[in-house]
Amino acid sequence: MRTILITGIGGLTPRSIAKIIRENHPDYRLIGCDIEKKAVGFFMDGLLDEYFVCPRCTSEDYFPWIEELVSEKHIDYAFVQPELEIVEWGAYFEENGKYPCPVFMGSKLLSESLRDKSIMAELLKGTDYIPKTIKVTQENPRYDDVENLIGFPCWIRATEGTGGLGSLRLDDQSSYKSWLFINSFIPEFTVSEFLTGRHLANQMLYYEGEYVKGAALECVEYVMANTAPSHVTGNTHFGRFLNEDGINKFCDSCVKYLEKQLGVPAHGILSFDLKEDSKGNLKVTEVNIRHMAYTGVMAHVGFDLIEDTIRIMEDGNCDAVKRDQFHHYDKPYVFLRDVDVEPIVLESENVFAEIKTQMI
Repeated sequence: MRTILITGIGGLTPRSIAKIIRENHPDYRLIGCDIEKKAVGFFMDGLLDEYFVCPRCTSEDYFPWIEELVSEKHIDYAFVQPELEIVEWGAYFEENGKYPCPVFMGSKLLSESLRDKSIMAELLKGTDYIPKTIKVTQENPRYDDVENLIGFPCWIRATEGTGGLGSLRLDDQSSYKSWLFINSFIPEFTVSEFLTGRHLANQMLYYEGEYVKGAALECVEYVMANTAPSHVTGNTHFGRFLNEDGINKFCDSCVKYLEKQLGVPAHGILSFDLKEDSKGNLKVTEVNIRHMAYTGVMAHVGFDLIEDTIRIMEDGNCDAVKRDQFHHYDKPYVFLRDVDVEPIVLESENVFAEIKTQMI
């Protein structure tokens, strides 16, 4: 039996990770922590064996608390999910030469550079990997550059955070100024050219610079889309699993470019968000340094990076993980997700055509 710590258990992705571990390893002991005492994961029957409210990861009390928890609860390894927490664990490693317990994540430099979208944009500046992008702040909104370098319509979003924080299509200077005012609590944004094509995602596993495996999907419709001005909420309501090798090749090429720019190997789980331009060219909009929200539903259709992560942390190497750089699903699966229900996987979209509208 193993004891696993899952941080940020109030979030959708950590809860999904816990559910898959419960399915695959019912004898394992799961401990969850979160900074919020109302974290949903604390109150889900059967999800956790124990749970704790923890200090914020930027607090000086955080790592002494984590070290004590690891010692007292005999924690074997951890899934660290909040991105700021991953960066802080990377800093801990640099200072101490070890983690509080075994984890599977990249270096602080890699994590920090991808977490901040403006840093990532600067690293990829002048390449075909990203759309034209500039950083703006509340103090320096760069009105002329937004209009002349990027042009309208354009896309604005916060430099940090996920779920489409601060995202909106801007059609003119007036809408830009209004959006800065409405989002005055967000200090900085990236503004980029507006992309009209498909929204794609790709989840990949790297081990000490080796691209081990990856799989892609398309985000077609969004949960509660009408509640967001951009109609993009960060949670997909309807999605398609894709067998398109070009997506994996593009993302791996981007990772190799970033490795050269930073001088560090890719290591851990990297999750890409991409959009196609009007010509179908792929552009990176975001790279998350962790499992993405779809990791659980992907596990249910044969691409289980949660189990692979467990195997790596238990073995101390990647030898037992199957190499699968261009994963192909065995059926044209699609999925449906919503706020208060488990994701539903369907074997194909044909089922929608079979549903007939009955006139009353």
